Amino acid sequence: MLSLIVFLPALAALVLLALPARLPDRAVVGAWIAVALADLALVVAAWLRMPTGTAFAFEEQLPWIPSAGISYHLGVDGLSLPLLAMTDVLFLACAVFALRETRRVRSYVLLFLALQTVCLGLFAALDLILFFLFFDLSIVFMYFVIAGWGHAGRARAAALKFFLYTFLGSLALLLGFILLFLAARPHTFDIVELAVANPLAAGGPYAGLTLLAIGVGLAIKTPTVPFHTWLPPAHTEAPATGSAILAGVLLKMGTYGLVRIAMPLLPASWRQYALVVLLVGVVSVVYGALVALAQSNLKRMIAYTSINHMGYVLVGVGAAGLVAAGDAQARTLATTGALVQMVSHGLITGALFLLAGVLYDRGRTYELGDWSGLAARTPRFAALFAIAAFASLGLPGFSGFIAEFQIFTGSLPAAPVPVAIAVTGILVTAALFLVALQRIFLGPLRTPDAPGTPRPLVDLRPSELVAIAPLLALATLVGIAPRFLLDLVEPAAAALNSLVAG
Repeated sequence: MLSLIVFLPALAALVLLALPARLPDRAVVGAWIAVALADLALVVAAWLRMPTGTAFAFEEQLPWIPSAGISYHLGVDGLSLPLLAMTDVLFLACAVFALRETRRVRSYVLLFLALQTVCLGLFAALDLILFFLFFDLSIVFMYFVIAGWGHAGRARAAALKFFLYTFLGSLALLLGFILLFLAARPHTFDIVELAVANPLAAGGPYAGLTLLAIGVGLAIKTPTVPFHTWLPPAHTEAPATGSAILAGVLLKMGTYGLVRIAMPLLPASWRQYALVVLLVGVVSVVYGALVALAQSNLKRMIAYTSINHMGYVLVGVGAAGLVAAGDAQARTLATTGALVQMVSHGLITGALFLLAGVLYDRGRTYELGDWSGLAARTPRFAALFAIAAFASLGLPGFSGFIAEFQIFTGSLPAAPVPVAIAVTGILVTAALFLVALQRIFLGPLRTPDAPGTPRPLVDLRPSELVAIAPLLALATLVGIAPRFLLDLVEPAAAALNSLVAG
């Protein structure tokens, strides 16, 4: 079942590739929507059939390169299945949003179908080399999305910076995987076997170097301060759908790698350096929020809030290492909050980037100073943007509040002063979104090309509304009735923390 979920988009891409080139653009996008819906239905079926307990479900394992300890090994648990579901939801939203795309639509759809497969594959992979393969391919495919469909002018430079920076991180990640392989007896890249064997249980310099290599590779992808400089230009120049997938899915590969690989496979080193992880998270939270507040470009502002929100994840997983020998409930709260934050950020920031794409489509600019008074002319756009903004700042009733409440509650016993500093990030985030709402939607009507005689403005089109509204509806559902998600995540988070605690 997992192989079907992972490779269905790639199979659809091969079928589309074999069909005549004269196939209408809307038919190609319609095929992508149908495939995305089918894949999401399979993930929902897996969720409903998910057995209770902490073991991996729907496991598939075949020998791949047995002499090197490499196998094709897939499986899901409460840490990975929510991210599979979020990935399919975001790709479906982007498929519907792509009904307005007119540039090389066939190639565009094929590229996104391939990207969807590697994203799903990474979250299901239980072999380090398989994880690395999907990790690297996501960089390649996103490079072509930014370079091929980004905004004219600086898109290729932004794509190149993204590729080189994140590819360097993948090399560091591979080094860490090889160090883990060499430490294991017998040698293996299998994540499940490595977690059971725990070859670096004693810690020490070798284990610290391994954690450093893996940590740097994942920190670049997340990204955290100071490895974040590739993110703002990549988001600014990418198309709206590219930014939604980059923020909503690809950034989670970094934080997911921490909970799937770094924490369970290097528990002693994780406990030793957990305070460093937490402090990097606090710096990312505060820095991301403050720099976002200073932006005049809407898309760059949203990009910097991603650094802020991913910082909360680091606070949660770092705190789980600090309290590893103490309160089990606090550990579970912090780790669960980190996982919920990944899902929440994907839904909310994905919606924000699609909304930014709508704004750019109407006036070819993201500059906040070029717009004002849009609420009266575009009420649907204004309403959805306001909902997304309030959801992003962690207002109660949305998924962000559930995630951040758990992170802070579970983290405060471990490091009260740093966590209290991180809480200020919520205040700054609230300020920056309120400023953006005020500048874009209130005051006299102003559009980019004619301040005195504003151009006619089109509110959200049906395809845009259908793409964006469900993302915010899901964020609201998690905020109001989170049990369906927490019941899946909490047992896996508790099992993870038991590994970290030793």
